[in-house]
Amino acid sequence: MDRMADRNAASPSHGRLYPPIEPFDARMIDRGDGHRIYVEQCGNPQGRPVMVLHGGPGGGCSPMMRRFFDPGHWRIVLFDQRGCGRSQPHASVMANTTGHLLSDIDAIRAELRLPPAVLFGGSWGATLALAYAEARPDAVSALVLRGVFLGQQSELDWFYGGGAGRFWPELWQRFRDVIPEPERGDLVAAYHRRLFSGDPAIETRYAMPWLAWENALAGLDNGSPGHAPPAYARAFARLENHYFVHACFLDEGQLLRDRRRIEHLPAVIVQGRYDMVCPPLSAWTLAQGWARAELRMIPASGHALTEPRIAAELVRVMQAMAGLD
Repeated sequence: MDRMADRNAASPSHGRLYPPIEPFDARMIDRGDGHRIYVEQCGNPQGRPVMVLHGGPGGGCSPMMRRFFDPGHWRIVLFDQRGCGRSQPHASVMANTTGHLLSDIDAIRAELRLPPAVLFGGSWGATLALAYAEARPDAVSALVLRGVFLGQQSELDWFYGGGAGRFWPELWQRFRDVIPEPERGDLVAAYHRRLFSGDPAIETRYAMPWLAWENALAGLDNGSPGHAPPAYARAFARLENHYFVHACFLDEGQLLRDRRRIEHLPAVIVQGRYDMVCPPLSAWTLAQGWARAELRMIPASGHALTEPRIAAELVRVMQAMAGLD
């Protein structure tokens, strides 16, 4: 669950984003099962590694995501998850599950010979960061999470069952009413039938309102669906819907159940107080009883990585980890 992130939000000295940088390495990793994963590295090749896990599922990485980190200190690793961004095949859900994504992270770490890394993820990226850390705690040095999504049914019910629609009824109506009334009892399933119809035109037609509903609610006081290329919308909607139909390929409550495996790790959780996509309850619940986790509730902020206060706080978190504060 995450919108496209491509506008400047936050100076290295005052919580603003670092200047744009280009990768010193970019490659495709062939996974041997029909998927090729795009991976790039930025910053200091000898620096402390940080892996950026994008949202969605299906959001892909953007150049803006490189800019939260001091490039003189961090070895910044970004990759597009299966089926999205520059990874191939585009919009594919073949061999695309949470387990496959965890295996891809293993493959990236092995190819790049990464020591234990900081995982930096928001929304679905936070879900994936938690899942990976709980599965491979020795491969992780710390977690920085934003807009926490735990992959639980109650979270999906909030966003796709009308909860968020109580705050944005006019936007909810646009999202809901493209589906015939008899099918509105399960909008995720109804959209699934159309996003996987086999006709790219139909899939794109229904991908646009799926993406628009999320984008419109991602920023505080936003209410605008924004604009996205049709190919991006189709990949985003298909992948996100595929994961949500399958309960994110996680057991219900799994990430909270297995938190004990990572409680020795330091974590900072940055959460928008008025996040309509991933309400603060999930972040608060995750932090309860985790002595090494610090929950930072950000006032007057929503969900998006581009929210000014959230972006500034994430820069400050990474500066502190780098010993720059």
